[in-house]
Amino acid sequence: MCGIVGYIGTEDRAQDVILDGLRRLEYRGYDSAGIAVLEDQKIRVVRAKGKLVNLESALRDVPVSGPVGIGHTRWATHGKPSEENAHPHRAGTVALIHNGIVENHRELRANLIERGCRFESDTDTEIIAHLIHEERDAGKSLIDAVKRAVQQLDGSYAIVVLDEEHPDSLVTARNGGSPVIIGLGENENFVASDIPAILPYTRRMLMLEDGEIAEITQTDFKIFGSDGSTIQREPRMIQWDPVQAEKGGYDRFMQKEIYEQPRAISDTIGTRVLEEAGDIDLDGIEFDADWIHSLSGIKFAACGTAWHAALLGKYMIERFAKVPTEVDLASEFRYRDPIINDRYLFISVSQSGETADTLAAARKAKELGARTLSICNVHESSIAREADDVLYTHAGPEIGVASTKCFTTQVTALYLVALKLGLLKGTLSHDEVRETIVELRHLPRWVERAANTWDQVERIARRYFQARDFLFLGRGVGFPVALEGALKLKEISYIHAEGYAAGELKHGPIALVDEGLPIVVVANQKGHYKKVASNAEEVRARGGSVIAIVNEGDAHAAEFADEVIEVPEASDPMSAIIATVPLQILAYHVATLKGTDVDQPRNLAKSVTVE
Repeated sequence: MCGIVGYIGTEDRAQDVILDGLRRLEYRGYDSAGIAVLEDQKIRVVRAKGKLVNLESALRDVPVSGPVGIGHTRWATHGKPSEENAHPHRAGTVALIHNGIVENHRELRANLIERGCRFESDTDTEIIAHLIHEERDAGKSLIDAVKRAVQQLDGSYAIVVLDEEHPDSLVTARNGGSPVIIGLGENENFVASDIPAILPYTRRMLMLEDGEIAEITQTDFKIFGSDGSTIQREPRMIQWDPVQAEKGGYDRFMQKEIYEQPRAISDTIGTRVLEEAGDIDLDGIEFDADWIHSLSGIKFAACGTAWHAALLGKYMIERFAKVPTEVDLASEFRYRDPIINDRYLFISVSQSGETADTLAAARKAKELGARTLSICNVHESSIAREADDVLYTHAGPEIGVASTKCFTTQVTALYLVALKLGLLKGTLSHDEVRETIVELRHLPRWVERAANTWDQVERIARRYFQARDFLFLGRGVGFPVALEGALKLKEISYIHAEGYAAGELKHGPIALVDEGLPIVVVANQKGHYKKVASNAEEVRARGGSVIAIVNEGDAHAAEFADEVIEVPEASDPMSAIIATVPLQILAYHVATLKGTDVDQPRNLAKSVTVE
């Protein structure tokens, strides 16, 4: 997620406060940075690609001085990382910074161009600046101009607006999952996207809610609801220390990242789904329909959690596009003689884009003539740069070593790829994709509800955290989820855990079942429910304890499970994404009860950059 800092005071120290705040948000990750300060009644904008040090270097030669300003660190979504696409963006007298995604940006941009607007960037953010500037030109006050502009936006946003013709205030607005925090000081006030940015200056803070707009001066603030009503809200005192603040008040980064999944999934879906057309836009990636029809197959290569996401990608592509698909462990791919040529699409999946084995596999596939596509979270990473095409997951920085939001966003991105391939192959109709898009729009909310099992899963973890072993079982798309659940548990709690296809239970693993063995069963896929329930019965008959993930309202789960965790019902493969969340939570609670380091488990690194 991008970083936002705004300042309004009496002294000419906006630059210093904003840069300090942006430094405190560097842990979130970004690819460009910028600042706008009102200097001598004129807005000066300075921007730089890359790290904050590049912006600081530009300001060292020609500093900006003034009492009001806004600053931003950008994680690219629309438009590549560049100085032109860095925030703040300007239109006339207005400068603006923005977190989130404007889903209807294409229509808005086209309409603005028809009305004579000229764009200097590829971002959706610049659209908002032009909309506000149009309203200001029509005679609206700054607060009213912002209100009318945001009414035209679909999607999520957190914005802060500076206008050189309205030098005594900043205006901020929020909708969706992008937070806005207002900090109150003495003759100075602040705006930020996260508490750490402004914690050194004030502990009196309040949060905007969805649909609200606020006007902030150096001594006061006003909050307005979406209906224009004035809202009274008292600030609260923040007692966090700086490390707690970076974690947003959560105990650990992994916990924070579990709860960030709805926003990350929403950002990954973003504007890539075209509901009216029943189509998918993969950020401009062009696959020729004749070439798709001629494909001999699709091959995946990935490691660890990304390999589990690739397994789900195989299920989705074969189901929707009917193209033969194989999944390789990247570490094995180049040490055999893979059958791959120019009639194959090769898809590499990597959070960091620097995983050594995956990079080597992608290079091998390209050498053999395959077209390469990267599913990646980090812009300008090695795998992303070297691929023919790249689809970013927009998960934002993931600090915990055990991947959570990066896994669910990888699966979401692969879902979009599978739908697009199905359309091109003719195995899916636009009507079918349109129906899927409607359901996809609900996915972030369903994931949020799945995360509400937090306290229930903690109680279950207290019962089983001293077990020496765990088994995880699933069928269909539930099988990769079982593998991922087992991996999460073993890597952060150090308990031996194995994931199996439930149909393999009687081919060996059932010998491990005794009264000391908990078995986690992924049973929220309708097509496999009866068979998975039967496997669970076999486990209980031999003294094992069953923890079942089922759909809400399941009236039969108590007959075959000792513990039942209910999650929102969805069709496959969305059911797999939803079922993953309580398994992440289970691993987290078991690990914390055992006293292990959840964010930095022993012997593991976030990105494996050597073999």
